[in-house]
Amino acid sequence: MIIEILNLIFIFFTSVITIYLIRHYVFTLTVLKQSKTNKASNTNPSLRYEPTVSILIPAHNEENVIGKLLDKMTQLSYPKNKLEVIMVDDASSDNTGKIAEEYTKLYKFIKVLHRGSRIGGKGKASALNAGFKHSTGEIVLCFDADYLPHSDIVKKLVEKFADPNVGAVQGRPVVLNEPHNMVTRLIALERIGGYRVDQEARDILGLIPQFGGTVGGFRRSILESLGGFDESMLTEDTDLTFQVYLAGYKIRYVGDAECYEEAVDTWKAYWRQRHRWARGHMQVCFKHAFNVLRSKKMKLKEKIDGLLLLHIYFMPILTLLSFFTGSLLILNGSSIAGALWFTVPVSFYSFVGNYAPFFEVGVGAYLDGRRRIQWLTPLLIFAFLYNMLICTKAFFDVLAGKLVGSTKSDWEKTEHSGNGNRYI
Repeated sequence: MIIEILNLIFIFFTSVITIYLIRHYVFTLTVLKQSKTNKASNTNPSLRYEPTVSILIPAHNEENVIGKLLDKMTQLSYPKNKLEVIMVDDASSDNTGKIAEEYTKLYKFIKVLHRGSRIGGKGKASALNAGFKHSTGEIVLCFDADYLPHSDIVKKLVEKFADPNVGAVQGRPVVLNEPHNMVTRLIALERIGGYRVDQEARDILGLIPQFGGTVGGFRRSILESLGGFDESMLTEDTDLTFQVYLAGYKIRYVGDAECYEEAVDTWKAYWRQRHRWARGHMQVCFKHAFNVLRSKKMKLKEKIDGLLLLHIYFMPILTLLSFFTGSLLILNGSSIAGALWFTVPVSFYSFVGNYAPFFEVGVGAYLDGRRRIQWLTPLLIFAFLYNMLICTKAFFDVLAGKLVGSTKSDWEKTEHSGNGNRYI
């Protein structure tokens, strides 16, 4: 009886893995086909859609990078009379606020909101909500403190909002400090697979491109209707992604709206960052999975893609469980497990890095003309094994939080050294 149950569990695991593999093959082929038929820029030079825009920059102890980002804000080509930049100095104990104040003296469109330790330091979502209350723009964009955008990025992002059905947009992060070490190189590969292929394919296919919380933005009216970001969510960006679709709007991905980022450069920092992402994504899954199923405003293909996206951080755990389940069955002479065993090594090599399969990473690097970095693709298997541990820990942390009713969301920020700027 136990063997029969284990067989059913293993069949279920391998079926789910196969669905995800097919999904990513479709994404890869879609982008390859699109690259042959349309190499033009996404920007329409004849379109003059210039609403008022607010840019929010949440910052907590970011003295190493904030000045460089504010420099980039002064170089934006968007009309300054329609632009405001609000830097939220959220309970910083370093010189973040002082550096920002220097810019407010020189540029009227740059403002600083200081939040002391008594009301600040409660997480990125809380800082964004504070900045949002002081903003006035019809469109609100967000940039993390370590990002360096191109001068035309606001126009490229805002242009998509000319369509009234668009509720949010997402641009493309590009790793700035890629040459630093092996960690940054592998993260660069993850980003290439995730944005050059995965996000672009979902946009082309009319699925659910994900709002990433930086290098993107949303309609003011949507966040107002929601009462602001949910501060109990560690990944307020993923939460907003599904709030947008549940409200009947769409998200567009703008692949040529590129912005440089400083990637973490140690495995310890990688763990902290990815643990936060995994834990937050799982929170959103528990919050919205049934809402997506019941939604009357989402198309069937959006519901399917939404459910697969919501559960993506469970895949490393499921792959690990399928490995052990299949091993037990083979040791007990199960013919079913023997027949399906090939799916396990395939899944180990397919769900790598930031959950973009190796063929997505390889094709993305090829389309970007990144010949040399393609040779590192097999090393992403080690990142995936690491992510198995990260996601398992995150899952138990989420369960523990639900058991004790914890909604605490302090800053779990990534430390930025500012060294990435030397690669410009």
